[in-house]
Amino acid sequence: MTIRVAVIGASFAREAYLPAFAQVPDVEVVALASARLESAQSVAEKFSIPHAYADWREMLDKHAADVVCVVTPPVYHCEMVLEGIKRGAHVMCEKPMAMNAGESQQMLESAESNGRLHIMGHELRFNPNRRKIRQLIAEGALGEIRHINVVNINGGGDPKSRPAWHWWAMENMGGGVLGANGSHQIDLLRFWLGDIGAISGHVGTLVKNRIGKDTGEAWTPTADDQVNFTATMTNGALASVFISSAARHTFGNHVQIYGSEGTLFLSNDDEKLRLVRPGEEFQDISETDPNASLPGVGKGIWNVSFVSLVKEYTDAIREGRKLNWGATFADGLKTQQAMDAVKQSWAERRWVQL
Repeated sequence: MTIRVAVIGASFAREAYLPAFAQVPDVEVVALASARLESAQSVAEKFSIPHAYADWREMLDKHAADVVCVVTPPVYHCEMVLEGIKRGAHVMCEKPMAMNAGESQQMLESAESNGRLHIMGHELRFNPNRRKIRQLIAEGALGEIRHINVVNINGGGDPKSRPAWHWWAMENMGGGVLGANGSHQIDLLRFWLGDIGAISGHVGTLVKNRIGKDTGEAWTPTADDQVNFTATMTNGALASVFISSAARHTFGNHVQIYGSEGTLFLSNDDEKLRLVRPGEEFQDISETDPNASLPGVGKGIWNVSFVSLVKEYTDAIREGRKLNWGATFADGLKTQQAMDAVKQSWAERRWVQL
């Protein structure tokens, strides 16, 4: 059975989706659409995709796809996913799922009522070290989980000098670090510990007066560049998350998990997973991803992990089964509800129950 795939969006698809699909036998990416035809044509040529479009609806009109991948700014996700389902396709959607929980609910209900297999682009569930964290917690190797700290500082130069009016910085397009990075952190918290009970947070735009490094013009972002929140998990653990793109220098992503019988530390500086138990020293218990050595797959866990995500998704379609590991639209809705709650918490200066 050859699975025919149509992709909407050329940017992150070029880095992660398309190299991953290229690793899976009997998968054919039949067409790709992007708002800029030249981008669609360039990416299509690189990956030997026979058809490129500027109009995603025209693409879906002309090609019967088994899977539609939505890899666009979040403002378009709901419309595109619903249309893909209407055309009879299974659907893969990049995170964050949508603009709000209402849209996410529509997407989930449509996929379920039409019997379509749905998956979110939460590739970190397929990273071996993050899976091992889940396993250790489930086995009780760390004892009672008491607290998790997550810090992500993504700088990389003067934050005042970023491309002007990029959708990542515009709230009406679904931009902001809460959706871009916070959605991953929330999904991992749920992957490891279960549901969130309540949440309290701050959402801010710290660098407001910017000069576009591409145009030199003054511009003002509307999306968040710094978010922090505290969540109480239903299992009793406390999670603290701090995310910022307002820093001049990058500190990276660091995870600390504190249990009654052990502590875990994971840093994307070296992607080493370290465990310490009472009376012992930290030991390296890292696992490597065999997909990292595949030709054509980009470096970094984001790109490498997508290979296993795509394999799991296409296997599930062929076998007519549910996902074993991936984040479904039900998970995407839970994450969206948590992100909405962070914003509500800051607007109303209170804890929000989920």
